[in-house]
Amino acid sequence: MDIVIVEDEPVIAQRLQRQVKEILVDQQPNIKWFDNFDDAQSYLFEQPLDLLILDLNLHGVDGFELLKTVSAESFHTIIVSAYAEKAITAFEYGVVDFVAKPFNFERLQQALLRVTGNAQEFRPGKSAKQLMVKKSKGLEIIAVEDVEFIKADGHYTELHLVDKSIHLHDKAIDKIAKILPSQFVRIHRSYIANLERANSISTASGGSYHLVLSSEEAIPISRSRYQQIRDTIGF
Repeated sequence: MDIVIVEDEPVIAQRLQRQVKEILVDQQPNIKWFDNFDDAQSYLFEQPLDLLILDLNLHGVDGFELLKTVSAESFHTIIVSAYAEKAITAFEYGVVDFVAKPFNFERLQQALLRVTGNAQEFRPGKSAKQLMVKKSKGLEIIAVEDVEFIKADGHYTELHLVDKSIHLHDKAIDKIAKILPSQFVRIHRSYIANLERANSISTASGGSYHLVLSSEEAIPISRSRYQQIRDTIGF
């Protein structure tokens, strides 16, 4: 598991490295540490990784500036910061957790297990309100409320918007599911639906089910999740 720690206090960075290695021993983490914005940004744009652990104050530089540039990437981000009042904003950018300083081993472990999928399903009080996608001219912000459904596309996902436009996001469907608010539900291994846009459920011969959305788009519901989805939306 490839991990980058961006932290300008060496003592805290060393503690993070030590505890991350202990918590994720089975994943054999490969950890890189950077103490400044520029070096971290260059590495993140050039090298693949699984997790970014980010401080929000890097020698006086706002860590949100780094977060904005990498939130379209395929990896997850955990914020470790003394600025607890910024947690809501961080979640709106789609971080998977916010660990307030000073932190203990158990709190860091909880955050890391959410990333690896070994903890119970977690939805922070304020989940992502926006998703960033890469375009030829830079990053484009997509409001989560404008997303009708999400479709898996290999290691990427397609964001299908209410205006029928489609945008490609670098996060795989399993990863993007971790940062979305509660109205977004995995209804099929390849689909996440915004249930606030659900109109009805259709049943076809052979026992296949589809969720019909406000746009009249119909997306498949797996048999194993049909009853749960029906109970949730009351159709």
